[in-house]
Amino acid sequence: MNNSVGNTARLLGAGLRALLVLTLVCGILYPLAVTGAAQALFHDKANGSEIKADGRVVGSEFIGQRYDLPLKKGQKTPEPDLRWFQPRPSNGLGENSVNTQYELLLSGATNLAGDSKELIAQVKKAKAAVVKDNSTADHEVAPADVPPDAVTSSGSGLDPHISPAYAALQVHRVAEKNHVSVDRVRNLVDEHTKGRTLGFMGEPRVNVLRLNIALAELTGRSHGS
Repeated sequence: MNNSVGNTARLLGAGLRALLVLTLVCGILYPLAVTGAAQALFHDKANGSEIKADGRVVGSEFIGQRYDLPLKKGQKTPEPDLRWFQPRPSNGLGENSVNTQYELLLSGATNLAGDSKELIAQVKKAKAAVVKDNSTADHEVAPADVPPDAVTSSGSGLDPHISPAYAALQVHRVAEKNHVSVDRVRNLVDEHTKGRTLGFMGEPRVNVLRLNIALAELTGRSHGS
């Protein structure tokens, strides 16, 4: 009986020591080492790939933002602020009132099928809005010129990029609203267009946040104001 109790006590002691060691190594030392290495070697990425403008953090390189006008009385859906380049639609899994820079509460797609009447209605409405918003006094946008990413959200709903075609489509409107030449705005788009990663992966893209920061510098305004 005494031997059995002693063996049990030794096993419990060994188990407790193993628990303490594993807790120390896996729960404290390893996370501290990984966090320290990330901060030392990849400081910007470890902190969310923050982008700064006007001396303050204005967003992340990997999360899209909306550029909307303040809600008017009785208005439920804000209108886009047409002085700025607009991102992809942000339809997704849910909305919130906390992150006012982007509507999504959860990352995800709409999960609507390609033949969904709701999705088709959303695309038609978005396409009509893109044509209307981006047509100017001396430049009319044709429906056939509207690229897919202008009327559909991404798989995550948080895509920070738009296609060069969608950025180019917005150039005349942005130039007119900001009273600058079309050529200067087009040059901004060209400067912020990135090609395929390693020359063959992905698609050419334009980061909307970085483009709008450059636009703010060009026009002498604060970003987003």
